[in-house]
Amino acid sequence: MTTARRSDTTRAAILEAARERFAADGYERATIRAIARDAGIDPSMVMRYYGNKEGLFAAASEIELELPELGALPARHIGAVVVAHFLDRWERDDVLTGMLRVGVTNAAGAERMQTIFAGQLGPIALGVCPDPAEAPRRAALVASQILGMALARYVLRLPPAVEMSRDEIVSWLAPTIQRYLTAPEP
Repeated sequence: MTTARRSDTTRAAILEAARERFAADGYERATIRAIARDAGIDPSMVMRYYGNKEGLFAAASEIELELPELGALPARHIGAVVVAHFLDRWERDDVLTGMLRVGVTNAAGAERMQTIFAGQLGPIALGVCPDPAEAPRRAALVASQILGMALARYVLRLPPAVEMSRDEIVSWLAPTIQRYLTAPEP
């Protein structure tokens, strides 16, 4: 195995261990030593690649929301597509759940979530809302619904939220998301 591939493998192991540790312990309690132990490497390797805990957290919390292109969709379907997309993302990616946990308990985690949602959801809102000046507010409203459901269903595991089918959640949330993104300002 070449040095570059070994380096990539080590980085990937560190990031996987960091994501799991940050999700399980939160930012404050997660340690470089514990992450290194989980990755099966020496703590100095974590420092070599990421510099410090903040650098590691920033790298581990790089999340691509993989938002769908909404421009070609009929406007009436936007809310349903957005809600279904986020349900799919939360259900296949524990990193998002971990980031949500960290985001509600730690300032660095909250800032990271703000950056992710503003940077990725903001352009979606900008592309579909009637007044571009309203896009940041509308994106924040969408995030409130998406993150609220994620918190209830995947973090707090509130039984009614967990028991709802995917279709039920889409039916309930889609009209609200649709309104947030496409309706005229109240």
